[in-house]
Order: sequence, then structure tokens, then C-alpha cells
Amino acid sequence: MANRYNNILETIGGTPVVKLGKLAPEGVNLYAKIEAFNPMGSVKDRLALGIIEAAEKSGDLKPGQTVIEATSGNTGIGLAMVCAQKGYPLVVTMAASFSIERRKMMRFLGAKVIITPAPKKGSGMLAKAVELADKHGWFLCRQFENEANADFHSRTTAREILDDFADEKLDYWVTGYGTGGTLKGVSRVLKKESPDTKVVVCEPANAALLASGTEQESDAQGNPVSHPAFQPHPMQGWTPDFISKLTADSVDSGLIDQKLTVAGDDAMRCSKALAQQEGIFVGISAGGTLAAALEVAKNAPKGSNILCMLPDTGERYLSTPLFGDVSVDMNEAELEISHSTPNFHFEG
Repeated sequence: MANRYNNILETIGGTPVVKLGKLAPEGVNLYAKIEAFNPMGSVKDRLALGIIEAAEKSGDLKPGQTVIEATSGNTGIGLAMVCAQKGYPLVVTMAASFSIERRKMMRFLGAKVIITPAPKKGSGMLAKAVELADKHGWFLCRQFENEANADFHSRTTAREILDDFADEKLDYWVTGYGTGGTLKGVSRVLKKESPDTKVVVCEPANAALLASGTEQESDAQGNPVSHPAFQPHPMQGWTPDFISKLTADSVDSGLIDQKLTVAGDDAMRCSKALAQQEGIFVGISAGGTLAAALEVAKNAPKGSNILCMLPDTGERYLSTPLFGDVSVDMNEAELEISHSTPNFHFEG
């Protein structure tokens, strides 16, 4: 394994698969692919590099041209890294409902962040990005429909998974969806090269767009409108208020074997369990994926191998309800420890 790289972008991908020794039910092997090992801490680093490199190759992105995209945060953070390294100005649009850590990280990396009204949801921030791109002649990434997104996952994420399970059968692959790039890019490779692997897709219980069976509609310009089955949920990066084209492609192509829904409280519970029982620090969407994988494990045959995707790091969620019960001050147990010796008490 190389230890020296020409630039930070060469470190994207190659994330580890880790066995969960405490959370898995007896008789089932539960693994997690931890995308927080990407340089900016999420799976979206992959699509950011894939889309920019494809646009450079095609000539759609010109030297020095401004890049723009609508994002819940992780894609914008990945793009900010890629654009900083390659020298492109970046503008992102993001709904006000997403965590402030994400805004600060993108701005720290040199991007400009345009906040859109929370009630307009994901479709609103996307419409704003389209409007700005048309007005100023900027390159719009179109992560929700850009085939370069899925293609990069087919070339990297899928190959890594197949390599990691080259010597044993992978029975289930569990993932959420946002752009649908991971879902489409990985599942089509698995269906071809590991056809016995069942693809399980999870979505919020209160925003089960795929499970609703209601097709996605678009406006006169072809942009997706807010799906009637959507309600706000805590799994940032999962399930925007529309079904992306890449996700719809996966459904239409028959790549999905099972759909599961996850409650927000279960997602946060599993995120905390990963941290406190496995030492794996991830966000709410990762907790949601684990919750779905645990449901799969309940009915999986003995000896099954289950792999779930953990999309990002928990540091994206410090201002969210995930950390709502984590105090900055000492609790009673901590005060008791402090008072167990006579000196150096801090009561403030």
C-alpha cells in the first residue's frame, strides 16, 4: 500500500470493511464499509472527484470555471476539497435545515454557500442551483442524475467490495440512498458479478418514497418536484424530497431486492451503539443503514454475510439531535469521580 501521494485526491476510496463483533446477532456475520475514511469524511468524496474529472475530460468544465451544486452538505464538502485542489471556484446551495457544521466546513475550504429556505426542502435548493447556473454560465454538477456519479462507484466502491469478499460469499448489501449514485453504481456490478448478493435499500419510515409506489414528477423544466410521500427526517444525506434519476434507474432496472424503512429514533440509537460498543464514530444516516442491516440479520440464514454502508463521520452532526443529550458540563457520575479525590475540583 502506497504511503506517499501526489495530492489529497489520490487518497479517495479504498475504505475499510470492518466486522461488527458486538452488535451483530449470533450466527450472522455483520460488516460495515466505513466511508468516513475518505479524506473529507464521507462517501460523497467519491462522486465529487468522479463528476469533476468526467467534466474535465468531456470539456464541459473549463479551466477556472465556477462549479455549482445543490447539496445537503457532504457532496458540497467533497466538491470543496476537489475544487480547492484543482483550482475551481465553488458555489453550493443548501437548505437551511442542514447542520451548520457543513456550512462552516465548505466555507473554510473556500466555497461560497447559498442558504435556501428550509420549507423549500431539497427540491428548492436544487432549483436555486439550476437558476444560478443558467444565469452565470457555471458548471452544474447535477449529482442526482449525472452518470459520472454512478460510474465512479462502479469503478471504485463496487470493486473494493468484490475484492473484500473475494474468498467468501456476500449474501446481503445494505444501503440507503440520496443521489442514488452509490446504489446504482454498486448494485449493477454486484448483480453482474455476484448475482446471489441481495441488494437491500433503506429509507426513512416517515419519508418512504420508494415504498410508497408513487412515481416522481417533474416541473416544466424537467426538475423534480417535492414528492408527496416526503416528510422531514433526521437522516441528512438520505432520501431528499424527491426520487433522483439515478435512484429511479435502479428501481426500473430491477437492481433492488428488498426495501426497508427505518425510524429516525432507531437510526440515532444505532449510531450511538456503533460509537459506544464498536468505537465507530458515524452519523445518523449510518445509524439508519445499520438499523436496516440488523433487521435483515433477524431473518438471514445462519452464517450469512451482511455488509452495510456507513456513509459519513459523526462530526457532521454535532449541532443535531444526535448529540442533544451530550452535555458540555460534567454530569453527576463525572462529578462523583471528580470529588473522589480532594484536589483540583472544577465546579463551573
